[in-house]
Amino acid sequence: MTTAKQIRELLEAGPFRPFRICMSDGTYRDITHQDMAWVTRSTVEVGINLDADGFAEYVASCSILRISKLEDLPEPVTN
Repeated sequence: MTTAKQIRELLEAGPFRPFRICMSDGTYRDITHQDMAWVTRSTVEVGINLDADGFAEYVASCSILRISKLEDLPEPVTN
């Protein structure tokens, strides 16, 4: 079972590594920057469609009880 503490640790890790929150209904949210999500005891609030200034168009609330797994996202390839 995923906990709020686990997610907070992923967000605060240095260096930050992008990850995916997979929900039990098959949907997912990609966390590509540590400032695009924040954790409460029962939810992860995820900013969606961030603009160039870092402002979200809207926020998706993910119940921690409904998170089925967390996955690392591949790092972008730089040349």
